[in-house]
Amino acid sequence: MSYYSPSIEKLIESFEKLPSIGHKTAVRLAFHMLDLKEEDTKEFINSIINAKKNLKYCSICYNISDTDPCPICASPKRDSSIICVVEDVRDIMAMERTHEFKGVYHVLHGTISPMNGIGPEDIKIKELLNRISNRKY
Repeated sequence: MSYYSPSIEKLIESFEKLPSIGHKTAVRLAFHMLDLKEEDTKEFINSIINAKKNLKYCSICYNISDTDPCPICASPKRDSSIICVVEDVRDIMAMERTHEFKGVYHVLHGTISPMNGIGPEDIKIKELLNRISNRKY
């Protein structure tokens, strides 16, 4: 038996679908959202909608960006002869915070995991191989 109204319960369930969000955190987030001013709630909702609508994968490296190609691939200051292969977009952010890497990236969007049924065809390895084979030296 739930102690919350169906609308609040649905909101809590939605937050629980997010990674690393358990029930207690979902309850806190739900009530925080309910306590926000209407304007702040709309701004939050619109930021999610706009991100879903405007973000796309870079056709070169598969980074998430508002532009294609992404700012890193489009930059003439980057050394395109050096490609850092990363598992996830968040790895790019970690590398960029160091301000040391001056090359470009390729995002695989996952790792091979036979135990989980994830093979090379499920991540961006084919695209990486095509990218490397089409390079002009």
